[in-house]
Amino acid sequence: MAVLRPELHVTADDGILEGPAGVIRLGKEGERVWHMFYQYKPAPGGASRWGHHASEDDPFSWYECNDAIVPVDGETQVRAGAVVGGEAADGGVDMYFTSVSEAGNQIKLARVADVDELCDDLDDDLDVSAAAERLDITIEGAGEWTNFRSPCVIPGWFALGDRNEGHQGWLMLAVAGGTDAPKPVVLSSADGRSWTFEGPLEFDGDPGIELDETLVAPRLVRLRDQVDGKIYDVLFLTIERDNKDYSSYIIGRLEGNTFTVVTPSQLFDHGHDFTRPRNTNYARDVADELVRYERAYIYGFMTDSGRNGDPTSEPNWEREGWANALTLPRRVTLQHGHLYQVPAPGLPNAIDEAERALLWTALCEIPDGSEIVAEVVEADGSVAVRITHDGERIELDRFDGSPKSAALHDDDEDNITVIVDGSTIEVYAGGGSVVMSSRFWPENPVAGIRVRTSGDAAIHSEWRRGHTTLNF
Repeated sequence: MAVLRPELHVTADDGILEGPAGVIRLGKEGERVWHMFYQYKPAPGGASRWGHHASEDDPFSWYECNDAIVPVDGETQVRAGAVVGGEAADGGVDMYFTSVSEAGNQIKLARVADVDELCDDLDDDLDVSAAAERLDITIEGAGEWTNFRSPCVIPGWFALGDRNEGHQGWLMLAVAGGTDAPKPVVLSSADGRSWTFEGPLEFDGDPGIELDETLVAPRLVRLRDQVDGKIYDVLFLTIERDNKDYSSYIIGRLEGNTFTVVTPSQLFDHGHDFTRPRNTNYARDVADELVRYERAYIYGFMTDSGRNGDPTSEPNWEREGWANALTLPRRVTLQHGHLYQVPAPGLPNAIDEAERALLWTALCEIPDGSEIVAEVVEADGSVAVRITHDGERIELDRFDGSPKSAALHDDDEDNITVIVDGSTIEVYAGGGSVVMSSRFWPENPVAGIRVRTSGDAAIHSEWRRGHTTLNF
């Protein structure tokens, strides 16, 4: 029987993972420690809290730490938010989260002076209610706006002049209003403690999506377009419709609470199960202004249903006692108004050290009427997932009657990378112009990735990593 828990993707050790809460990288270059905080429930029907994993050097070798934030003083849930650390947090880690109680939703702040202490003396029965110090924050000028939640907090955002200059001041994107009519809003701060309400998020220009009550979980990063050299803001929004989530991004510039659209909405991930992208905050000294904002690191949530779905219906819940997973981290760049995503550095070595994970990557040439097919094969010879690349489109079929496909750009290279890890699969194509993240549930252990060509398609070079029991 197949082991469904992935080795390189973050999951809750026990319970239901409900999404990434915040991600941060600390330490000097080459000595980075990644800290992943995630919202989860230890058991169905229980109260949500923040779990914590850490990984040294690369963001794949995760080990469990003690929980970071748990409900106290009448809280019924502790939900996701954002994490700020390093110099911006005076050497500690500040965790902005959504506190849920009978009074409603409220954004609160918890601080850990030494985050490494959360990884000492791991104990499931340890009382961690005092692990993070609760600090007060205030929101001024909100008027009738209430019920603030789902904060995205970025230090060093605002500047009055050149966007190349080092920035001061803090930005918060959040959601406010009733749960049946959420509205993204913008707040600003000089110190990350006292916040000023700028107003509801408004658009100058066509955002390319319907601005209705299904927009939640706003996130923002700043990137320099590698083609025109200009700096843009990238706004991520999650759309909740028909019990499924869809995450898209819009390129433009945010000033105050107005986002001026340059490039309308584009889908961030074309797979079955991606939602709620989260940015990674990290300190980085940049001596060369030409490389400022050259890249960002983004995670996402892998789940096959929206927030009203039943994660215990996943086969891994009954078989192994856990549900849902996070994606691998993506290194994201901006090129001519389009995001390109590739796995974070260190993945091949991490797969070599894993017991079951697999990677296949290839540089191809696929003329019209030709295709390359990659199949995830189980030990009994059955095919669990089929990926088809015909040069113009890529399709991921997990044989549930609903294959996912995406168009490739004409100028993109005919390359492809497939990563299989437990019950997760991620596909990168066209130099990262298209990414697909899906869950699948093989009955037998995955034995390898089988590849074939048709027509005049050619594989110029390919590279495999990981354990395999079949020769193809």
